[in-house]
Amino acid sequence: MSTTPKTLTLDTSTSRANPTPQPMKRLTVPRIRQRKGGEPIVMLTAYTVRMAQLLDPHCDMLLVGDSLAQVIYGLPHTVGVTMEMMALHGAAVVRGSYHAAVIVDMPFGSYEGSPEQAFDNAARLLKETGAAAVKVEGGKVLAPTIEFLTQRGIPVMGHVGLTPQAVNILGG
Repeated sequence: MSTTPKTLTLDTSTSRANPTPQPMKRLTVPRIRQRKGGEPIVMLTAYTVRMAQLLDPHCDMLLVGDSLAQVIYGLPHTVGVTMEMMALHGAAVVRGSYHAAVIVDMPFGSYEGSPEQAFDNAARLLKETGAAAVKVEGGKVLAPTIEFLTQRGIPVMGHVGLTPQAVNILGG
């Protein structure tokens, strides 16, 4: 029985060090928005290059969640996550993926103070990671901040329902 190795091509458009079995074009926020109400969108969470490599072929979006506090760092909750942590892990996931749009979680305290603070931190995350968008937790109170960000070219994914960053208010 002969096992002929598959030919792999290097995605030179993204300068990835690892070849991908088939060239894929990265999904963009506008392409994902076009699917609203149509084909389901698959989103998985990744924190590292290797996780991104394994999950990328199977999903449309990869979330670099602040849950890395517990999953990677063994912290008791997400409040201790820093911008540096999110930037480093976000960049790793972008480097490890070819297809999925990467969304990076804004850590607690990085966007609640003012729309200007949110813009500065969101712009930093997009610049340092190459991600497609940022994610924030909250409801109506953050609507003006989200509008401020999107009017300035920063795609935002909302997070409503269970809000882990509110652990100190919710009590666990």
